[in-house]
Amino acid sequence: MGNELRVLPASAGYGIVIGIGGIFALFMLSLTWLQNRYTRFSTHQAEEFNTASRSVKPGLISAGIVSSWTWSATLLTSSTFAYEYGVCGPMWYAAMGTLQILLFGLIAIKIKTNAPGAHTMPEIVLARHGKIAHLTYLYYGLATNMLVGACLVLGGAQVVEALTGMNVYAATFLIPAVVAAYVIAGGLRSTFIADYTHTVILFIAILVFGFLITATSDLVGSPGRLYDLLQEASRKMPIERNTNGSYLAFRSVGGLIFAFDLLISGFTTVWLDQAYWQRAIASKPETSVKAYILGGIAWYGIPFGFATVMGLGCAALTADPRFPTYPNPLSAEQVGAGLSAPATAIALLGKGGAVLMLILLFMAVTSSTSAELIAVSSLLTFDVYKTYFRPNTTSTDLVRVSHWAIVVYALVLAAFCCVLNAVGIGLTWVLTVLGVIVGGAALPVGMTLLWKPMSTVAAIGAPWIGFLCGVIAWFITAWKRNGTISVASTGDTTNALAGNVTSFGVGFIMAVVLSYAFPKEDASPGMNAITGIAASIESPTLTQEQRPPTAEKEKEKEKEKEKEKEKEKEKEKVTNPVSDEMLKSQSLPASRNELVDYLESSTIELIDPELARKGTRIAVVANAIFFIGAVILVPFTLFGTSYVYSKPFFTGWVVVSFIWIWTSVIICVVYPVVESMGALRSIVGGLWGDMKAVLGRRKEKVAGIRDAA
Repeated sequence: MGNELRVLPASAGYGIVIGIGGIFALFMLSLTWLQNRYTRFSTHQAEEFNTASRSVKPGLISAGIVSSWTWSATLLTSSTFAYEYGVCGPMWYAAMGTLQILLFGLIAIKIKTNAPGAHTMPEIVLARHGKIAHLTYLYYGLATNMLVGACLVLGGAQVVEALTGMNVYAATFLIPAVVAAYVIAGGLRSTFIADYTHTVILFIAILVFGFLITATSDLVGSPGRLYDLLQEASRKMPIERNTNGSYLAFRSVGGLIFAFDLLISGFTTVWLDQAYWQRAIASKPETSVKAYILGGIAWYGIPFGFATVMGLGCAALTADPRFPTYPNPLSAEQVGAGLSAPATAIALLGKGGAVLMLILLFMAVTSSTSAELIAVSSLLTFDVYKTYFRPNTTSTDLVRVSHWAIVVYALVLAAFCCVLNAVGIGLTWVLTVLGVIVGGAALPVGMTLLWKPMSTVAAIGAPWIGFLCGVIAWFITAWKRNGTISVASTGDTTNALAGNVTSFGVGFIMAVVLSYAFPKEDASPGMNAITGIAASIESPTLTQEQRPPTAEKEKEKEKEKEKEKEKEKEKEKVTNPVSDEMLKSQSLPASRNELVDYLESSTIELIDPELARKGTRIAVVANAIFFIGAVILVPFTLFGTSYVYSKPFFTGWVVVSFIWIWTSVIICVVYPVVESMGALRSIVGGLWGDMKAVLGRRKEKVAGIRDAA
């Protein structure tokens, strides 16, 4: 890959991965201790560990969505997209990635309406379509999490190696290990807090680079100067199939092809990723749609703003002597590894830029990886262990299994990334072909909740038929166009597009065809799906345990624990909706009114039907506005007119991208703090109470010593 970008010693890589990672892990462990001591939520209960007690507010959910969707690929590949295809890259990447998040808002409201007690996506499929469908979507869920994890860890490890010389295999094992440490201790809620903390650091780094390019750097320093440099780059390095070969033309055939690849990969990596289902499950019912709309708006600004300055900045600075590969542009291998943004950072700030870029990527990788770890642990805990091995188990056992599942996934993911690196596969290849491998199940899983006629035969058959047709189309296209099937030919965006579209499209078409060819007897989800999922929720006395906030109440706390232990054997019967026979054995409510009473007596909060209808309308309107405006009207108008940006237009374009970043900061950084002031006051009050108690005991001890003297 060349050593031009290796401006830091290997020790810097180990220092960032182990040092900063270790400090952050200790920070998160401390926050988990504060939560357990001073709030009513305990990570020792499975409901809190895996679903955050379904009580997370919209601001924190939005920050979590943004953090989960801000992979290393969001920063690296979006910048590569801008470097290879020009101004269209940042907008296409942002639009095609945001659409799936907004559409998932519809799924979120359906989860709260039809399966309010669900823990995982395959659990919902199990209640409606049975075991074979459950195993099908369990496989696709795990496969998606493995591929997403590979995009995160492999992309991060390869950049660390490129900038520092740190052993790439060591990085692939150390990154998941550091994240697993605090996820094991804190569960899902800790990933939300970690997401928020990571996002704050991430935005600081993005704003630093943004100000450098647009205002302060002597290399660029203004949008007008960036425009002039891009015009010069267009003459020296014209882009094939762009209007006039220009970086400043939105019409890019290669960019459009990659946009469609990204659209399908995006659907797959959101709709099949348990991490997003988990965030919908963890959210408050009345605010789940709001959280996904805010999350989508906030995420749009990251690739749009970051890639505009860093990807286009890479093209603009290639001819500068301070560019790390000067006088040569980046090699194809370096571009494939996503090194355009790191190269820009080095040109701007030298070694300091490399360090800041590493920290930025480390935050993106670890925050997203934490979401994948807890997501896979939930799949292995609820959909493997609890469904097929121990249907009647305790909350304590479920938490213990979740811990081991996190360890197993971290090790398997690291080994998988090592294999990919050994055979020469990089981040861009995985992201490009991901839709071929699992895209056939992307729409069918959503249709399970969104489309009432969806039949069991369709749910089972559509993903596999889509996958088979997609792989065949992918390989045939690669063979016909390149004469060989290799990493390079299969990773070509046009070849991958054939497989992506086929897998995705056939999966959807077969879901419709098979549903009408083999219709289900009851075309509605039915009460079994709702009550079956709700039946798996543990006793509220366990997940809503109130913990005294001060040390003076320590004895009362111990007494409460003793009482709970006595009741635990009777109350902690956790069941699983594996079949109709099991559902009948649980004597669950038969009518909706009885179900409401049942759920109100547990930790599950049923969404009001009127709120559900209102949320659905809001989600539909938001998606329609975004799709018409951001996916169709603006980009295709610019594409169709073959317009080459003027300097005033380009300046406005850069300013808008920068404003969008600040909007994202308000949503993801400011809003969560405002809405969580009550919890923060509770923790501060508890800490102050403990401090007063400790000081009081110390004074009593001193007074006792004086009296004795």
